[in-house]
Amino acid sequence: MAAAVAGGVGAVGAATGWLSAAVYLAKKVVTPERRRPDDTEVVSFDERSITLSRTAETVVPGKYGLFLDGGQSHVRFGRILADHPGQGTITRRLHGVDLGRLHAGPARFHSYYYALRPDGALGLPTRDVDVPGEVGPLPSWLVPPPGGRVDGSRWAVLVHGRGAGREETVRGIAALHRAGLTCLTPSYRNDQVAPASNDGLYGLGLSEWRDVDAAVAYALEHGARDVVLVGWSMGGAIVLQTLINSTHGDRISQVVLDGPVVDWPDVLHHHARAMRVPGQLTTLSMRLLGVPPGRHLVGIESVIDLAATDFVRRADELRHPILLMHSLDDEFVPAQRSLDLAAARPDLVQLETWQVARHCKEWNVDQQRWEQLVEGFVGRGAAPPAPGVRP
Repeated sequence: MAAAVAGGVGAVGAATGWLSAAVYLAKKVVTPERRRPDDTEVVSFDERSITLSRTAETVVPGKYGLFLDGGQSHVRFGRILADHPGQGTITRRLHGVDLGRLHAGPARFHSYYYALRPDGALGLPTRDVDVPGEVGPLPSWLVPPPGGRVDGSRWAVLVHGRGAGREETVRGIAALHRAGLTCLTPSYRNDQVAPASNDGLYGLGLSEWRDVDAAVAYALEHGARDVVLVGWSMGGAIVLQTLINSTHGDRISQVVLDGPVVDWPDVLHHHARAMRVPGQLTTLSMRLLGVPPGRHLVGIESVIDLAATDFVRRADELRHPILLMHSLDDEFVPAQRSLDLAAARPDLVQLETWQVARHCKEWNVDQQRWEQLVEGFVGRGAAPPAPGVRP
């Protein structure tokens, strides 16, 4: 009898432990990162070069940025000048100091390259506008087209990814501007500058799409002929939800996706395997997000139906032309589901793959190719699809 009771207590304890671990994992998925830790060391520098600690990120070819002093300082750098694996360092061309000062010490690597508004980064006139949103005003940047007149022009709405800010999208603006588009870069709930939702947590695109839809409505109210949606990483997931759910879908003409989350369960399982989390625990944490009792444990306002984020499964619901760019070595959002989506809808998806760009560094690795693809795609100016009609 005592042995049976002890065994029962042990089983309850084990179950409680698993549930606690699953709740913790689920919260990690939906909790915004308010501040990212430094991950790089500035070893030395001179007027033309910067030597960094050698990491998986700092050895990737292309052009990138570094935040120092908790974001108060920012520098940009480019091609590799010297690589010293034995010393654990790599030297790259220094492009400029945009904010604060460059000094030796800890820094945070990023792929945005730019850290300033479009006027400071690209020299393009930029307006601060507030897009009326469900959670409140959404601070946004508006870059008029070359002629300066936004009324009657085509518009692009650019959507940043998880944990990023509007700065992530600046590298995409120049090509769209040359193509004659007005560019609107909105913030969305729970990012760095927009109002928080009631729970302060991500909806993985299932709630954020309403903010992008508000940006589309803003564009149309200000005279947009049609709207091109552009999204990076989780911004891609948000864009895909917008395509499915927006009442303005017939005014959205084209879509550009860079390293998009096409299937959240696939991404979450990928990260769990990398962290050696048991598969059953991962599945339990995902189920908690999608059922009312789990919703209360995790703290989310509404259940998150992860099955609704699988756009390979939902491929038949798509009806807009898509330029999809993804690096085959993406370590954060595996490219396979993008390949699957392209195979499922070859009539809609123009798939362009990179080899060594990791996550959302396609522009950084080959700016000319990225911009030529985008300019060529939007230059075709596809007419918005008829409601409910598959091309």
